[in-house]
Amino acid sequence: MEQLKDKVKDSGTTLGPPHNVIMFNDEHHSFDEVAMMVVATIKCTPSRASEIVMEAHSKGQAIVFTGTLEVCELKEMILSGPPANLITSIESA
Repeated sequence: MEQLKDKVKDSGTTLGPPHNVIMFNDEHHSFDEVAMMVVATIKCTPSRASEIVMEAHSKGQAIVFTGTLEVCELKEMILSGPPANLITSIESA
């Protein structure tokens, strides 16, 4: 186990500060369509996706995903690009 810690420590890999992918309320897609897009993008359960979509609907925005900037950029690109075309942003967590 100690050897594994040494290898990880010596790898030089560092994670940056966490970021959030924010999704804003969408008036152009149905609730179910947005929930399916969230499930496909972040690989969550349909129940969790419904919670996220309901929060965006009721509060105007919701955190869809939290992770490294690079992963957040990928998730945000999927949600904001075709066919989803949702309004999203990335911010520091």
